[in-house]
Amino acid sequence: MTVTRRESLALGAAALGASAIPIIGARAADEIPTANVKSPDYKIEKGATLHVLRPAKFIDPDEVFWKANTKKFIEQTGIDVKVDFVSWEDLRPQLAVVANTGAGADIVISFSTDPHIYSAKVLELTDLAEYLGAKYGGWYSLAERYGQKWGTKTWIGIPIGGGTGPCVYRKSWVNEAGYTEIPNDLEKFLDLCQKLQKNGHPCGMSLGHALGDANGYSEWLMWTHGAFLVDEKGKVALDSKEVLAAMKYATELQKTMIPGTLTWNDVGNNQAFAAGKIGFTFNGVSLYYSMLKSPDAAQNAIAADTYHQDAPFGHSKVKPESAQPMNAMIFKHSKYPNAAKAYLQFMMEAEQYGPWLSNCLGYWSQSLKAYRSMKFWESDPKLIPYATAMDSPFYDGYKGPISAASAAVIANYTVVDMFASVVTGNATPEAAAKQAAKQAERYYRNA
Repeated sequence: MTVTRRESLALGAAALGASAIPIIGARAADEIPTANVKSPDYKIEKGATLHVLRPAKFIDPDEVFWKANTKKFIEQTGIDVKVDFVSWEDLRPQLAVVANTGAGADIVISFSTDPHIYSAKVLELTDLAEYLGAKYGGWYSLAERYGQKWGTKTWIGIPIGGGTGPCVYRKSWVNEAGYTEIPNDLEKFLDLCQKLQKNGHPCGMSLGHALGDANGYSEWLMWTHGAFLVDEKGKVALDSKEVLAAMKYATELQKTMIPGTLTWNDVGNNQAFAAGKIGFTFNGVSLYYSMLKSPDAAQNAIAADTYHQDAPFGHSKVKPESAQPMNAMIFKHSKYPNAAKAYLQFMMEAEQYGPWLSNCLGYWSQSLKAYRSMKFWESDPKLIPYATAMDSPFYDGYKGPISAASAAVIANYTVVDMFASVVTGNATPEAAAKQAAKQAERYYRNA
C-alpha cells in the first residue's frame, strides 16, 4: 500500500504508534446485527488501481485502522490503493481540483454537502447504499440527507460516519459554579457561563474561521432560538426576529468567554481546554481521547474530570446539534468505478468498519444503525452523547435543500461572520442580519 500522509491537525498529545493502540472490538463483527442480504457483484476492472483522498486524523486510530483495512483490501483483491490523508483545510481545495480537471483521485472522502456540489461529476451509488442499508439496519436520517440527492432516493454519496460537538466540560468546575450538569434553559446556561468566568474557568467557543467548531457553534445559536438559514423552499430567512434574538444572546455569552476565540481555528478550543484555561466548550471526543491516552498524568487528571452532555436545547424541541459527516464520492472520470465501489463496500462491512469505529472511541459516529449495538458505546458512559450523532433533523442549510448554495454559506462562513461582527460590536444585529442575508441570497440565486 502506498499512503501519503499530509499534515494532520494533531491535538498536541504525544503520537501513539499502531503498536501502542489497544485493539478494541477485535471481534467487533460479532456484536453487530445484520440481515441476510445478497452482496453486489462488482466486476473488477482488469489492472485496477485506486487513488483515495480522505481527511487527516484527529486521533491516531482513525488513520491506523483505515490503513490496516486498506491493506486487507489490497491483500484480498490485488488492487493497489494509494490513500492521501489531507488536512481539513486543504481537502476541499484539492477536491475542487479533482472535480474541475476531471483527473486525479477516484474516490474523495470529503464532508457533508460536497457530493451535492459536484453531483453532475460523481457516480450514482444507490445500489451500494441500498445494500448497506438493508444489511445494517438502515441509515440514520442525517446520512440519508447527505447521501441522497435532494428530493430523490438517488444516492450520490456514502456517509462514512459523523463527527459531532456536544458539551465538553470540567465537572468539578461546573459543580463549583452551583450546577450538577449543563442546563437546557438558555438563561441558566448563560448564568453558568458567567459563574465559570467569575471563578476563573471561562468557556470558549470559536467564532473564527474554524470549519467544524465555528459553524457548529453558530448553528447551535440559531437552532436554540428557533432560527434557520432558509425555509423549506430555499428562501433565505436570516433577517428574522429569531436570528436577532440569537445574536443578542451570543453577545452576552461572548462576554463570559476567554479572550481570543474570534481567531480560533478547529484546534483553538482543544488547546485551551487541555491547558486548563477553559472549563466548557463544544467539541468532538478527540479532546477527551487525547488527554485520556496522554502519557502526562496531569492530562489524565483533566480527562477524569471531563464530562460530555448533549448541547442545551433552548427553544428547540429536539437536540439542536448536528454532525459533520465524512461523505465518500466516486468520480465519473475514474477508470475503475467497480473497484472503487468494492473498496467503499469493503470499508463499510462489519469486519472492517467495526474495529475502525470502536477504536475511534466515539470520534466518528456510525451512519448505519446496526453499529449502535457495538459494546464500546456502553463501555464508557462519557461516550453516550456521541453515539447517535447522525440521528438528527438538523443539517447545514436547514431547513432548505442541500445544495451548492448551502455549502457555499458554510464554506464562506456567512453565518459565523454575522455573529462575529455583532459580538465584537462592529455591527448591530439588524445590520449584520441584513448583510448576511444579502450574501446568502447571492449564493442561492446563483446556485
